[in-house]
Amino acid sequence: MAFAQQSSPHAHHARPTSRVMLWVIIAALPGLFAQTVFFGWGNLINVVWCVALAMACEAAILKLRNKPIGFFLKDNTAAVTGLLLGLSLPQFAPWWVSGIAVVSAIVVAKQLYGGLGSNPFNPAMVGYALVLISFPVAMTTNWAEPALLWKGAPGFSETLSTIASAKQTAVDGWTMATPLDEYKHKIANRTAAEVLQHPTFGNGIARGWEWVNAGFLAGGLLLVLLRIITWHIPVGFLAGLAAMSLAFGSNADQYAPLSMHLLAGGTMLGAFFIATDPVSAATSHQGKLIYGAGIGVLIYLIRTWGSYPDAVAFSVLLMNFAVPFIDHYTPPRTYGHHKARRGVPSRKQG
Repeated sequence: MAFAQQSSPHAHHARPTSRVMLWVIIAALPGLFAQTVFFGWGNLINVVWCVALAMACEAAILKLRNKPIGFFLKDNTAAVTGLLLGLSLPQFAPWWVSGIAVVSAIVVAKQLYGGLGSNPFNPAMVGYALVLISFPVAMTTNWAEPALLWKGAPGFSETLSTIASAKQTAVDGWTMATPLDEYKHKIANRTAAEVLQHPTFGNGIARGWEWVNAGFLAGGLLLVLLRIITWHIPVGFLAGLAAMSLAFGSNADQYAPLSMHLLAGGTMLGAFFIATDPVSAATSHQGKLIYGAGIGVLIYLIRTWGSYPDAVAFSVLLMNFAVPFIDHYTPPRTYGHHKARRGVPSRKQG
């Protein structure tokens, strides 16, 4: 006998995965717009290329697995993975570097684990970390110099030809070290006032970067308001990063100040769009706070004393390892019970 299946009374409007991912894409547009305005066409070209390749890789693997291609492509998760990589990669990264990142993310980090819902690690960050370790020259020397789209930035055709040329080395006059990289390597033998004279900092915190982070912050707050994500991971993320910066980085002549940690790298993109991946992140509210705080602490440690100027990818992946442990000890309270059951239940001796 067939029974009619209906949602519970409190679940008024179920949102399919495709709509959730579509809102993520829409929320990322202000950050992408700021990247294009202040750093030229590179990120936009990367986004289009990475999304198209991600969809193609997803379709190819689904075909090999004898899965319905149209059904799974419509969930937009592959498009979001490509989008995040396009937003994260250097503006002038060669096409084959971004291509390897996308293939690694979709084929290895997602589909080889069983597809959506089965991947233990954030696919986009797996792809990013792999190319950063494998091709450090291409990933650290191809960041665009801050320049307004209509004033000084390379044109669309010039940017496209540079990306398509497949060269690892930077283009003189178009590229520049990121603010975090510049500050980290120059502050050892200079004062903060001297370091901040570099053009990459402009007249503010970090020329152009503060607007990019503001764009991703605005999009992230939209996701919170729409209840696409909860506030716990972003707040834990930013609080952990801020606490470490205030505790160890109060002297700007030794370490980058808090304002630079928040607005001069991929912080807001990481806090609202990357760390909040619903599959690889912690599940309970308490667990999300711990998970986010762990990412923030690791970002500060790697940025300050590690070999890489930005550390969102490595920090997210390291905390992905810890998610099963966090979830085991921070389960939500079961309805009807006064408190949650945590850890391994003890056995009563008979």
